[in-house]
Amino acid sequence: MLMDVTEIQKILPHRYPFLLVDRVTKLDKGESVIAYKNVSISEPVFEGHFPGHPIYPGVMILEGMAQAGGILSFMSMDDLPKEELANKVVYFMSIDKAKFRTPVRPGDRLEYRVSVIKQKGSIWMLKGEAYVDDKLACEAELKAMIVDK
Repeated sequence: MLMDVTEIQKILPHRYPFLLVDRVTKLDKGESVIAYKNVSISEPVFEGHFPGHPIYPGVMILEGMAQAGGILSFMSMDDLPKEELANKVVYFMSIDKAKFRTPVRPGDRLEYRVSVIKQKGSIWMLKGEAYVDDKLACEAELKAMIVDK
């Protein structure tokens, strides 16, 4: 384990019920991150999506990938002092080429694999993939920007 949820909360501003990364298992600064979320039936989203046939929403998978990408971006900014980094936040700018391959259900462990396509200044282009049991569930290209709070 590289980062547990308490370490993640020091980087991301998200909190329950919108913190969608439980743990980071691998991080190569400036290159890639592997993180996961345990999908539980007790999550509020399953009250309405869908009763009797619970499916984890695709937008939540995309947001989880974006949060993992935010962790990667922040942890890769070695050139900024920690005090300055504490006053920054990652904004999600765009999603391209999103595809949903297989449904994600309660009890699944959703593994996010996010890698850097390109980084210029405060803008990051990322390739995100989400897997369940090594089977691709979702993929997309994400763009994010690190800005002052």
